[in-house]
Amino acid sequence: MNLQLIRNTAMALKARGFLSYSYQDPVSIFNMEVELSEGGGIRSLFGFWDLYLETVLSGLPLLIPPEVYIWFCKIGIECGNIPSAVGLAGCLIFGQNECTGCNKEIKVECTIPKDDGTLASFVGFRVQHDNARGPMKGGIRYHHEVDPDEVNALAQLMTWKTAVANIPYGGAKGGIGCSPGELSSSELERLTRVFTQKIHDLIGIHTDVPAPDMGTNPQTMAWILDEYSKFHGYSPAVVTGKPVDLGGSLGRDAATGRGVLFATEALLAEYGKSIKDQRFVIQGFGNVGSWAAQLISAAGGKVIAVSDVTGAIKNNEGLDIEKLLKHSVENRGIRGFSGGESIDPSSLLTEDCDVLIPAALGGVINRENANDITAKFIIEAANHPTDPEADEILSKKGVVILPDIYANSGGVTVSYFEWVQNIQGFMWDEEKVNAELKTYMTRGFKDMKEMCRAHNCDLRMGAFTLGVNRVARATVLRGWEA
Repeated sequence: MNLQLIRNTAMALKARGFLSYSYQDPVSIFNMEVELSEGGGIRSLFGFWDLYLETVLSGLPLLIPPEVYIWFCKIGIECGNIPSAVGLAGCLIFGQNECTGCNKEIKVECTIPKDDGTLASFVGFRVQHDNARGPMKGGIRYHHEVDPDEVNALAQLMTWKTAVANIPYGGAKGGIGCSPGELSSSELERLTRVFTQKIHDLIGIHTDVPAPDMGTNPQTMAWILDEYSKFHGYSPAVVTGKPVDLGGSLGRDAATGRGVLFATEALLAEYGKSIKDQRFVIQGFGNVGSWAAQLISAAGGKVIAVSDVTGAIKNNEGLDIEKLLKHSVENRGIRGFSGGESIDPSSLLTEDCDVLIPAALGGVINRENANDITAKFIIEAANHPTDPEADEILSKKGVVILPDIYANSGGVTVSYFEWVQNIQGFMWDEEKVNAELKTYMTRGFKDMKEMCRAHNCDLRMGAFTLGVNRVARATVLRGWEA
């Protein structure tokens, strides 16, 4: 085994935040494993490095066993610091909440005059996690509970999500601690412009490309584009999720929901099933949930129950999604819809169905309700809707979970298409956007399944292994310079 290659590889990983330790010589980390390991630990580690280095040099697909990430995590704990790459995976496996290693973090104060003449100050954040595979990508959210820890974790999640989708981005995230519903449109515009003034040197077409998130929308992106262009010239590719009139992509509004459809089709096909044969329950009827419901219904699926913040509706014969959507728009929610019976929203997740799609909040599937879930398949359209304990319970029951970093990646994938169109100055029609999205989602599922078969692991571990592998490979190939 070439120790110099190991040393160089370790230094490359350390340089980008994937390995943190308190030793002068990276090789001592590997020697430490001899003392810590029991049984097959030594064999799996050193066998991994021989295969790993040979694979990197040959250009073959990189396969890092999940055990190595767990080992990195153990070493990180011993040294008082959890490496960023496995820190997030550790959140899912061990319930850890310490995720470190972001490339850059910025905190800014944004003071604006309100409509009544008073001044108000808000705190904004932008976290850039990794750029080994390309410009960093991630949304900007406006919410009163935005804090640096949340933004940090979401930035890391974006790194793995873009890698799983195999689009040339890293991960980032941003936000402002505010309640957008309590601010007028003009106040939101002023706040957005001040925030952009504070971070314009941090973002850029080939550096960091923001997008909408919770509490923001295409109009927000239009304000960012306009303010950024005052400093750098007209730059439509600096943000995605823009209005179509300013270079936004056709099909972007439905992209995450359409990606959920394609992901569901790929999963069901793996088990010899189709959308038409299944009964669906969807938690959440916002942008993602409503589009998923419309597209699944149009594909022949039977959506039997839906919920939103106003209530939950059930119809065992199948809800009329078009009528439900119209009612929701006219009444600002699904409550009172006459095409089904009202049910307790808390019971929605345990309704008898074939496919459950949580498309609202995180942590809704937990140890309190996991045993009562009857669905055979869970499609994670929301971010981290299943906590680690529930994940284990459901896996033992044989429930197949399609993880969020793959299932809801349709939005960021079409954001990539928008960025490409802006750079090329050539816009695609919606048919091409949707066709390309299906190609990416189908190929992503195939890549994830191949990783699962290679490591004999479930879809979640397969997805994270795939994502971290791709980032690690890019990191090592780019090298390290003192």
